[in-house]
Order: sequence, then structure tokens, then C-alpha cells
Amino acid sequence: MESLDSRKVLARIAENWPAKVLSIALALMLFVFHRMNTLEERFFSVPLLVETTENLIPASPYTKMIRISIRGDAARIRSLLEEDIEPYIDLTGKEKGIYRVPVQVRTYGTALGLEPLEIKVDPLEISLVLDHKVSKYLPLKANTRGPLQRGYELVSYTLKPSQVALEGPADVMSGISELSTDFIDLDGRNEDFSVMVSILNPDPLVVIQGNGITEFYGFIREIIGIENFTDLPIRVDRLHERFIADLEEGTGSIRLEGSQRALEQYSPPASFLYVDGSAISEPGTYTLPVVVPPIPKVTLLRNDPQTVTVQVRLRNPGNR
Repeated sequence: MESLDSRKVLARIAENWPAKVLSIALALMLFVFHRMNTLEERFFSVPLLVETTENLIPASPYTKMIRISIRGDAARIRSLLEEDIEPYIDLTGKEKGIYRVPVQVRTYGTALGLEPLEIKVDPLEISLVLDHKVSKYLPLKANTRGPLQRGYELVSYTLKPSQVALEGPADVMSGISELSTDFIDLDGRNEDFSVMVSILNPDPLVVIQGNGITEFYGFIREIIGIENFTDLPIRVDRLHERFIADLEEGTGSIRLEGSQRALEQYSPPASFLYVDGSAISEPGTYTLPVVVPPIPKVTLLRNDPQTVTVQVRLRNPGNR
């Protein structure tokens, strides 16, 4: 009796079996379609981690940002933090050389336990060169531009720090002998100043240790120059009107020292140099010092001649 009942059940199941199989397949398709419609895709880029042995370092340009594509439950992947997906390439145990390796992914925190979760990376592989890691200290120089205010000059400067530690692949480091600052603008300055300035990285494959900043101290002074003025007439001053004086040497010169601006603005007036004839009371031959009047903002280094011979005679010889 039980055997008969089993046969009836099997007969009923087998009845219209094509239609039943089709219904099941349709139901599965509807489930998958519904599931796909509830999934969402999200894109972002994160840094690539390069894992190597301690004494090796990348020595060629490579893609440092990896494009990540994730697909999963819409509500859950929106809460996923980008830093919880880490793309990396594994070069541990490798020697110096050229490699092409696949990009792998690790998940942390909010990316754990998300099902279903599909993660894709772009690019899939990374090609790079490995070289030995080298570290050294290099001197730092200031990179200045722009003219100071006219008449001033940058006499010296200091940098703190004045040398910087640099780390990079051996082949690249061998071609770097010093580091430079970013531009320091001197335009229009006329006094000492200090400024914080970035240190320029000479190659993207090397790393500057520290914060990458130095302090520049510039020391500015007025330009001190020397100027010669020649062929200046020498006159006899304060000579009694009874006399006439003839100078053996009628012109002279002066040598001045001062700021560039003061020298550029100065021009000796007419009859600038003179000898003082106020003490002459008789005709004759006299040797008198050449007088140079004070000149503001500059220093007299010398005048030539320092003395002149003067022949003094009566204006009217019959009247003494």
C-alpha cells in the first residue's frame, strides 16, 4: 500500500515536469535579477603599498594610486571607509632587478564581513625596478630671485637647517650632490629678513627626511661705492681785493666713498675746491692747502692736489 502511495507521489511530481523546471529556473533568474538590482558599485583611488626587503627601494616611476571598484549591498558599501581597503604588491625576498607583479588587496575594519563584496583593481599589475636604498646628508642652498631695492645688496644668508638627510635608490642618489630651496623673493627689499621656505625634491623617487622646510635668514646692506670727480676748478677765496692770484695748478680731483644712492645723487657744484687767501697781506709766492667743503652722506678719501702754489701780485702796482 505504501509502495502504491509512493508511486502516486512520484507520478504527480513527474507530471508536467518541463513546466515545473522552467518555473524553478525563472524563479532563480528573478532572484538573481533582484539581487543584482540591490547591489551598488563604488569607485575611489587609494595609495599603493610596496612591500620590499629593508635594504631595497623602487628605482623607477610606477603607479602610486590604484583605482578601486567595489560592488556589494548598496547600504553597506556606502558606509565602507576607503582606508579599510589596502592595495599592495609583494616584493619581499626579491633582489635588485626589474619586476612585474600583481596588485593584491587587503581589507580591514568596515570592509570585513561584507557579503557579497566584489573588489577590482586598476591596474592589475605593476612594473618597477628595485635598487639598493641609500641615505646621506646633502648641503642646502638658497634659490633667490628678484632685484633688491636699488642701492642694496644681499651680503650673506643662513639656512636652518643648512643640510638635509635624503633617502633613495643608489643610482638616483649618485647624481644628487646638493638640494635647493623653493624661490625666495627679494624684490624691493632693503633690510634683513627671515622666511620659512620649502625644500625642493630633486626626484620623485627620493624622500627628504624631516618636514621639508628650512628657515632662510637674509642679511641686506647698502652698497658702498667709490666715485672719482676730476677736473674740478680751484678758486682762491677771501683774497683781499688789492691782489690778484694766479694758481700754478688750476684744477683738482676728489675721491669719495659712500652709499650707491648718495654717490649717484651727488654732483660737485661749480668752484667747489678753493684755497684760503685771507692771510695774504703782501705780494709773493705762497703754498696753500686745497680746501674741500664737507659733503653730506659721503666720506672724502683723498683730494689731489692737497696744496697748490699761488702767485700773488698787486692789482694796481702803483698803489701799495
